[in-house]
Amino acid sequence: MRAFSYERVRSSQEAAAAVASAEGAKFIAGGTNLLDLMKLEIETPSHLIDVNGLGLDSIEETEEGGLRIGALVRNTDLAADPRVRRGYGLLSRALVAGASGQLRNKATTGGNLLQRTRCPYFYDTNMPCNKRSPGSGCAALEGYSRQLAVIGSSESCIATHPSDMAVAMRALDAVVETVDPDGETRSIPIEDFYAAPGDTPDVETVLAPREFITSVVLPASVGGQQMYHKVRDRASYAFALVSVGLVLQSDGSGRVALGGVAHKPWRREAADAELPRGASAVMARLLEGASPTEDNAFKVTLAERTLAGMLAEAKE
Repeated sequence: MRAFSYERVRSSQEAAAAVASAEGAKFIAGGTNLLDLMKLEIETPSHLIDVNGLGLDSIEETEEGGLRIGALVRNTDLAADPRVRRGYGLLSRALVAGASGQLRNKATTGGNLLQRTRCPYFYDTNMPCNKRSPGSGCAALEGYSRQLAVIGSSESCIATHPSDMAVAMRALDAVVETVDPDGETRSIPIEDFYAAPGDTPDVETVLAPREFITSVVLPASVGGQQMYHKVRDRASYAFALVSVGLVLQSDGSGRVALGGVAHKPWRREAADAELPRGASAVMARLLEGASPTEDNAFKVTLAERTLAGMLAEAKE
């Protein structure tokens, strides 16, 4: 790990100003992803800004009947909150499916959204990776791609986003709130939060360099049956090959979001409308235009069968 300087900040605006004034600076809260990347010298921040003292660790009810989740709310606390379990069961289930208990005790809501890909070529510094070293190439394109994207990728990157929580947030239409050093705030629908890889896969979100996430807002609960199924190579502490977040209403309508298949949680509202027709109809629309590799083509079938099983379970 390379040497770095460190400071604690007292407000969100001060945090945004600190990261803007120090070249190579990074925020740190739980550090469950960043510290690993620093040890491998994939991330080499010259300055760390500790945001744990900002008081953004509470969950509040909004006037619209939703919840405002502070960026520093720990994953364990968010999953266990009675209001989340009662009205947003999909989110609670997705959080519990992620990582280990020890990591969930430290990981934060904002950090979970911003965690970086677990593509093996991103982690192997001997291999070219446009996400890690822009312009160097993508070893995954000609390499072993079983875990990687089948849709939303580009000729520069086929990495997937690893978050379980983000899949639930996408199905629930969450909004990410930010602030900059001038005190200007912004509300970003999560559907617009992640940037497509294109020619610049190193640019992973639409956040400006000076922006700091303060909270994530959930609209009023849509109710219904809320389920999250994660298919992975081992029963725990593994990232999804495919995950499916489902909200199903009594009339057969609902919402579907996928994880493990793209650079972001993948949802198309047009595919939601196909739910009354069954899993095949939903996936035909949801994964329309998919371009899987020989190694990961099974993900298309796996996603359909996972959703079919969830629909059958819901009917029971």
